[in-house]
Amino acid sequence: MKRCTVIVTDGEQRAALAVVRTLGEHGYRCIVTSSSRRSIAAGSRFVARTVPVPNALERPGEFAEAIIALVAAERAAIVLPIAEQSLLAILPVRARLAPAIVPFPDLASFSALTGIAIPSLEASKLGIAIPAQEIVRDIEALASLDLSRLQYPIVLKPARSVGERAGVRTTFSVTYASDASELNRKLRALPPAAFPLLLQQRVVGPGIGIFLLLWDGELKAQFAHQRLTEKPPSGGVSVYRESVAIDEELRDRSRALLDRFGWRGVAMVEYKRDIVTGQPYLMEVNGRFWGSLQLAIDSGIDFPRILVACALGEGTEEVSPYRVGVRSRWWWGQVDNLVARVRRSSNAEPLPSNTRSARRSVGDLLLGPLRRDDYEEVLRWTDPGPFWNETIRWIARR
Repeated sequence: MKRCTVIVTDGEQRAALAVVRTLGEHGYRCIVTSSSRRSIAAGSRFVARTVPVPNALERPGEFAEAIIALVAAERAAIVLPIAEQSLLAILPVRARLAPAIVPFPDLASFSALTGIAIPSLEASKLGIAIPAQEIVRDIEALASLDLSRLQYPIVLKPARSVGERAGVRTTFSVTYASDASELNRKLRALPPAAFPLLLQQRVVGPGIGIFLLLWDGELKAQFAHQRLTEKPPSGGVSVYRESVAIDEELRDRSRALLDRFGWRGVAMVEYKRDIVTGQPYLMEVNGRFWGSLQLAIDSGIDFPRILVACALGEGTEEVSPYRVGVRSRWWWGQVDNLVARVRRSSNAEPLPSNTRSARRSVGDLLLGPLRRDDYEEVLRWTDPGPFWNETIRWIARR
């Protein structure tokens, strides 16, 4: 194989680390960009070079120009944006990166699929269940909305994790409201860039991810996992998860949804299965590499390598099976989960009924290294640098 250069953005992200580890191991020359010091991926022995760049969220134009210059200087063959803000900055200028390839769909398809209104509409046409929801276009629309008739607790979900208003981009995360008063207070505290947002029925049950790689209309890779523990404990980023057999019906419907947008690349379609009825509900669609990417690789589905091979026009194998029952643990994420439990106030909203107990979470943290099918996501003794970088950053935040 010709040793070609791949530029991977957002070295702060765990997904970036997973990408450079597998591509570097397979002979690609990986260059990582980052806007902060001591990024996680920068510590990997598989990184040929780390390049500081402007923050893609605060200065998207300057970030894009830096990537364009870097691609030309390094004669890179592939550019892999990891975070959403990087994708939103790079997709509009992809023609200026040529002949380097950005193996993602165009900006219009990406924005449509990862928003809130269009995917829900298309999903319902395909028979995919959607939680009861209301879209709030702006704060003025709040006056015409009867908050008392909504079903609580309710989820406040911004249109996308990166919002923009008057040229200023900001990141937002999901939050919850237990009653109309709390919802009204939280809505009015949001900046204009947070809108439009979704007020969504809270579904209690295990989170299921369907991960697909589509290229030129063909399914190249598939994978599924179930969330075991999240941070915060009430629901959020997964910190402990397990590979599961793929639900073929969910897989087929997820693919049909992606096909509606002419999707080309990787995507995660996330569901929650109602703990009472067993009904899976669509939560969101993520059109980029996801945080728990390392689990898919450890289970036998190397999404980054397959994606790069597709982009370079190299042959790929048939869709491969993967190991079921493999678990991936993000150490500092698990610690954060336990810290959040300790700090929870006595009058806080009860955790969802399917939440792993604190005792079991402590056991997962301490006994994980002794379990044959448990894999550390960041800490690898053959590549320890990323864990030390992450540890320093974790301590600095305290």
